[in-house]
Amino acid sequence: MNTTGWLDRLKALRNEAVTGLVQILYPGNCHLCGTLLAPDVVSFCPSCRTGLTADPLPACPHCAGTVGPYVQLSDGCVSCHKESFAFETAVRLGPYEGVLREAVLRLKQHRREGLAELLGELWAHHASERFHSLAADVIVPVPLHRWRRWRRGYNQSEALARGIANRLKIPCHPSWLRRLRNTPDQTLQSPGGRRENVRGAFRAKRRAPLKGMRILLVDDVMTTGSTAHEAARALRAAGAAPVMVAVLARAGVGN
Repeated sequence: MNTTGWLDRLKALRNEAVTGLVQILYPGNCHLCGTLLAPDVVSFCPSCRTGLTADPLPACPHCAGTVGPYVQLSDGCVSCHKESFAFETAVRLGPYEGVLREAVLRLKQHRREGLAELLGELWAHHASERFHSLAADVIVPVPLHRWRRWRRGYNQSEALARGIANRLKIPCHPSWLRRLRNTPDQTLQSPGGRRENVRGAFRAKRRAPLKGMRILLVDDVMTTGSTAHEAARALRAAGAAPVMVAVLARAGVGN
């Protein structure tokens, strides 16, 4: 086994230990609301599980935005049909509201790695057919800049990606994409300024074997698609084809 293989194995063992520790510290309780779980229920209570996975409205296959039931989507929805994205398609667990919004906000707190991995596993289990239809070769999370990662203690998108990878048995390579600049928070930008804010912010790892790879790019939230576009553009510049995006929650521009 080469050095990369050993490192991946060590990371997998660490991730298993983190998940196990969470289960020890919070035995039999829902990881979101704290409700005592029935003996045959794990991680999330039925109410939270339903809230996390319920997606009552159709989503645009290009940008994962919420659309009406009779909208023509061959060229994208009203929000994205004039946009040119470097990714081919986007899928979501649900809209950025209710229980799912609460979960996303918790992930942005310090050291919520165990929760993020459990959400990733739930997501992959719930949408396994959709994920398998994408036929991804590798999962790559959207990276944080090293300073933001240091302050938060972890990258929530990376932990989500690991949870998905563990469930789907697809390799996860967080190091294949890095963030070059500590960009200002996207939520502070105008809709038109978001793409400029992250322009050139990502670069694929030199010598990463991306050529011809089908990449599943994972992030926690998408609003305008600007961050995912720039990250996908960096991966495609290194030879990846195609890049698909999976976001835990899809927000509207006003969120």
